[in-house]
Amino acid sequence: MKAKKQINLYILGMVLAILTFWLFAQSMINIIPTMQKDLKVSSGVLNISTSLTSLFCGLFIVVGGGIADRIGRKRITYVGLIISIIGSLLIIAAREPVLLIFARILQGLSAALIMPATLALIKTTFDKSERQRALSYWSFGSWGGGGVTTFVGGLIATYFDWRLIFVLSIIVSAIAMVLLRTIEETKISKFNKKRFDVVGFSIFVLALLVINVIITQGQELGWFSITTIGLFITSIILALIFIFYEKSRKHQFIDLKLFKSKPFTGAVLTNFLQNGIAGTIVVANTYIQLARGYTAFETGLLTLGNIVALLLMIRVGEKMLQKFGPSKPMFLSIIIASIGMSSGALTFLPNFTYLVVVFIGFLIGGIGIGLYATPSIDTLLENVSDDKSGIGSGIYKMASSLGYSFGIAISTAIYSTFSVLIHDIHLAGAIGMLTPLAFGIVSIIILISTMYEKSLKAKLT
Repeated sequence: MKAKKQINLYILGMVLAILTFWLFAQSMINIIPTMQKDLKVSSGVLNISTSLTSLFCGLFIVVGGGIADRIGRKRITYVGLIISIIGSLLIIAAREPVLLIFARILQGLSAALIMPATLALIKTTFDKSERQRALSYWSFGSWGGGGVTTFVGGLIATYFDWRLIFVLSIIVSAIAMVLLRTIEETKISKFNKKRFDVVGFSIFVLALLVINVIITQGQELGWFSITTIGLFITSIILALIFIFYEKSRKHQFIDLKLFKSKPFTGAVLTNFLQNGIAGTIVVANTYIQLARGYTAFETGLLTLGNIVALLLMIRVGEKMLQKFGPSKPMFLSIIIASIGMSSGALTFLPNFTYLVVVFIGFLIGGIGIGLYATPSIDTLLENVSDDKSGIGSGIYKMASSLGYSFGIAISTAIYSTFSVLIHDIHLAGAIGMLTPLAFGIVSIIILISTMYEKSLKAKLT
């Protein structure tokens, strides 16, 4: 009984550790108007700072996973939590854009350490049945945390000082450190001492930064301007250079051999797109506040159904995984999530009816995201060895962070561009909120070509 209680405390500590990411990442989505008024900075600066945390988390998370494998998963979790506390303190003190942006970068780096380290701890600490249960609760924080913090962030920003969100993040980080203080350290006992792939990593970072600039600043630069076209060509060249350079190296920044496993590849790519679907919620939040005149708190209330459904369905996804395997619940979840999160596109509806439809749509989206979480993560961990669990988890969470960041960037870019082109905020909102459907279609194609192909071959043999 004592062992069971201790395991539950460890799981809670991991959930709180990853919840800190959402407290400072997702909550900002719902408090941009309040922060802009208080700090007197442009919306462009706040939009950049909002996506920076997810972007830098995605850029460095594979490195974080590799470091955790070598130095120790528990130790790196603690380092990440300390950096998270420092980042939150800087945001509380921020009065100018430079400090705000620096703090957001630090928070992205903290998440890049915490996410893969805690996943690797689950892989190496628990047996299969406990692992799947731990992954479900981990998903509560990883997926459910987004909805919870959107609501909490809106509540605090509307009735209190928005800085209290980051005070709360500090408290949660401290509690997580206390709960994980006795968990056994795990790391690779023997590993090849090799130089870090600085060149490959640098090319990778530059390529993603250029792509992010194109998406977030394309409207201001002009989509067909010489600058934008030049950046687009540069991003393609950098991507090709990265692929060819990595193939020529024995020790790669991203272990491309892991992608020889189709289930691993399917889990990573669909995870990228599923997070992209979740990230498009920023358009709905922005549209409802600007076009419909609701407060951040009132907008946050619309996500309550999403939160409840997501949390409930995570355990259902775990049971479906155990009964049917991962492919069926993942396929079903992608369809449900993409349809539900696109409900905001019905902007022709009158206020009350529209809010009801969006609430129900977010609830349906939560069902889909909840069903997806555990089957997807378990598929990844089943197809990666213990000595590469950190870097494998890093690649998975890189896909999460980059997918969420690009989901925000792409959907808001579409929304902003059409707002200027057609001068109709309602139609622009509808177009922007159809992005989840596009992501869902691509995700289904990837899932069928990776995981369903393996299932079909198994039946035939």
